[in-house]
Amino acid sequence: MSEVVYDKHRLRQARIAVAAVFCVHGAVTGSFATRVPWIQEHASVSAGMLGLALAFPAIGASLAMPLASRIGHRFGARTALRGLLALWTTALILPSLAPNLLTLCLALFVYGATSGMSDVTMNAIGVETETLMRKSIMSGLHGMWSVGALIGSAAGTVAAHLGSDARLHHALAALALTTIGLVACRRVLDLRAEPEGEAPPRFSLPPKSALLIGAVGFCAVFAEGASLDWSAVYLRDVLDTSAGVAAACTTGFTLTMAVARLAGDAVVNRFGAVRTVRAGGVLAVLGGLLVVLASHPVMAMGGFALLGLGIAVVVPLAFAAAGRSGPNPSQAIAGVATITYTSGLIAPSAIGTLADATSLVASFGLVTLLACGLTVFAGVLRTDGRKAAQATPADAAAPGPRT
Repeated sequence: MSEVVYDKHRLRQARIAVAAVFCVHGAVTGSFATRVPWIQEHASVSAGMLGLALAFPAIGASLAMPLASRIGHRFGARTALRGLLALWTTALILPSLAPNLLTLCLALFVYGATSGMSDVTMNAIGVETETLMRKSIMSGLHGMWSVGALIGSAAGTVAAHLGSDARLHHALAALALTTIGLVACRRVLDLRAEPEGEAPPRFSLPPKSALLIGAVGFCAVFAEGASLDWSAVYLRDVLDTSAGVAAACTTGFTLTMAVARLAGDAVVNRFGAVRTVRAGGVLAVLGGLLVVLASHPVMAMGGFALLGLGIAVVVPLAFAAAGRSGPNPSQAIAGVATITYTSGLIAPSAIGTLADATSLVASFGLVTLLACGLTVFAGVLRTDGRKAAQATPADAAAPGPRT
């Protein structure tokens, strides 16, 4: 990126703007997740067919995410984000319009492609903003994503409780979120590549330094994707709750995610990244066990809340660790992003497929098992501390490599 000097006021504006973008992005996800039961019924698909359809966002994102860096290289980050975010917010309308499995798969392919490209672009701008500010902001940005998901899912809960048509609900949400997103994009950093710089490749494998870090992120995002898209279905089908209560479960999950991420920077500064992720893994496992063993909706809702609390800060910390893990930070961050966000898009499909073969209870047994990986492998987030100024107090006091 070309080097530009920004004053503190401009950087504060840019931070607020990119936080608003994260919030808008999350609101789209929350709006969609709470209406998955309505979409399933409207398209007349079984749990297994829904699982198949929910594989298409992963396919769309996997194919499209590598294109985001090329779009940013050609048009600049701000223009790229403006266009890609608008495509993502309007793509919210498509799944609720699908009358059958084929059209639902096509709609979710577009939904996933636009989600992945806008996600990569806004995270790249967030990382660059954090670098220029010289302090951690990524956990807070991801917290704003969760705030957006909470707002979207809360609105979806109300809409589901009122029995409203998801087509109207999503059309109104798309209009509002597109407008807010376009306004917010005006203040994000306008990062541009050097004029003589070579365009990024259309596709590249993640570097080795990113694989283990990405694996930790994979476990967390798998649990997140599974919970967002299947928590409402779980309460409806397994515990026989109403549509309103089922949607409220998704809202509770996103609430704990939002609170934990907004507080995440302070927690990490106190205890260090590795200890924070290990403790989060324990909470996530306890939450998963509550979901699997639940005999009452309140027990399951508490389990999903603990899952959200346990996994909340893992992805921001994975990005931070990737940026310090090797000689090419941007490539490592891109690799971790590809692994983690593909996990989140694959998870709903995997849960549906396993549920069709066994049960939703067994599916969340798999989520619980993966959550164990957070505690076991959290140590890979401790890197060589090449950016010593960003090391946390807790990590600095520990022997060996620092986070």
